[in-house]
Amino acid sequence: MRRTPNPIDGFTVDPSAITYVGAGLQRPECILAERDGSLWAADARGGVVHIRPDGSQRLVTQRARSTFAQATDEEARFVTGTLPNGLAFARNGDIVISNFGTDRLELMTRDGETQVLVDAIDGEPIGKVNFVLRDSRDRLWITVSTRTKNWMRAMSPSIVDGFIALYDQGRLRIVADGFHFTNEIRLDAREEWLYVAETCARRVTRLRVHEDGSLTGRETFGPSDHGAFIDGIAFDAHGNLWGTHVMTDRIFAITPDGDLRIILDDDRGSEAGRTLMEAFARDAATSQLMLACGGAIAPWFASVTFGGPDLRTVSIGSLRGDRIPCFRSPVPGLPMVHW
Repeated sequence: MRRTPNPIDGFTVDPSAITYVGAGLQRPECILAERDGSLWAADARGGVVHIRPDGSQRLVTQRARSTFAQATDEEARFVTGTLPNGLAFARNGDIVISNFGTDRLELMTRDGETQVLVDAIDGEPIGKVNFVLRDSRDRLWITVSTRTKNWMRAMSPSIVDGFIALYDQGRLRIVADGFHFTNEIRLDAREEWLYVAETCARRVTRLRVHEDGSLTGRETFGPSDHGAFIDGIAFDAHGNLWGTHVMTDRIFAITPDGDLRIILDDDRGSEAGRTLMEAFARDAATSQLMLACGGAIAPWFASVTFGGPDLRTVSIGSLRGDRIPCFRSPVPGLPMVHW
């Protein structure tokens, strides 16, 4: 049987063809795209930046939800310690936030009113909530990178305390545990498998999804060790799983057969990147070694988002960039549930 050619065969990004949107952003780690061309990017100033199709933008900062006709100063205040990380659209268009600063799952209207969905699991604080994904049944899958309060200490090959939890019918429960710094997750087109970026295992893991939300059959997808930290992942319509190597700043794709392709390399084998990975292998990675890494396009690639009317415009989220790089893909992205 003749196999359909993979649209990314031979494809790499020409850095000169990259365009940019947004300005003055702070830590645009996760990006959501809408059909009208809008982008919504997490922002370290305590909210989300809406970048409209015409390029104009506004910062929507979080404030506590008021139950009264007029909010008091306390209710309208900036939410202390907030650091929006992963984002998802709720069914009504509100924004679900996995907050890496407040360690909780939150729901924010497009005007900034925020309420806490959940801040504990089994009576204990959740931990470092990293990412949130809504499925077609309106359930929320979240990742917790670590239970270690100082998350930088969890950037270690020896700490395996990340987990995946499912928020369903107002209840949060752990459905898989024992991950090396759980990061972004994605469901395949049929929602049969959940794919997990394990940052500090430097691999992608997948688990079979059952009707009740339980996960079984954990296995590695693609290389057992990328030799780099993996952060964000996203599927295209062909079944390739795209992703980012954070700090060493590459965009990769894993084909349905499990082959690794490098789509964009802004690290180019740098000495800083090699030094960091060698130190990590010795369990000696430091924040100084991490901060020495990063390319010129948008330091610390964190996520990939397919958008535009044809889902072929790829936006790159980053942890240290102040704008969003974009390029055109030869294949559309897999539409997310809100699309």
